[in-house]
Amino acid sequence: MSEPENHHYNKNLKPLARNLRKDSTKSEIRLWCELLSGKRMLGFGFRRQRPVGNYIADFLCKELNLIVEVDGYTHNFKTGEDAKRDADLQVIGFKVLRFSDREVMQDIENVRRTLEIWIEEKTGNLSQ
Repeated sequence: MSEPENHHYNKNLKPLARNLRKDSTKSEIRLWCELLSGKRMLGFGFRRQRPVGNYIADFLCKELNLIVEVDGYTHNFKTGEDAKRDADLQVIGFKVLRFSDREVMQDIENVRRTLEIWIEEKTGNLSQ
C-alpha cells in the first residue's frame, strides 16, 4: 500500500522504520498499547515508526497531521536537533507533540489529557 504524496512518505527509510518498530522502547510500547493503537485516541488512527520527510516519526496520525514523539534521556543533549526536526516537519504540515519517557511511564494520564485536548482543539470537537 503506497502512502499519499502529501504525507511525504519516504520509502527509503522503510527498512530503518521496520527495525525501530521491532526495537521499541518501554515508553513507546506503553504509549502505543494504552493510548494510540486501535483508534483509541478519540477515534483517530496512529501508525508507529512512520517515515515522513527525512525523518521517522515515533507515531503519526495522517488525519490530524500530528506526530507524537517520545524522548528518552539522550534527547536532553539534542535540543537543537529536535528543534530543527520539528521545524522541518512543521514546514511540510505536521504538528509535533513531544513527551519524555518519564512522562509516559509515570504520568500516562496527563499524556492522554494533553493529546485529547490538542485533538479536540484541532478538530473543534470539544467534549463536555
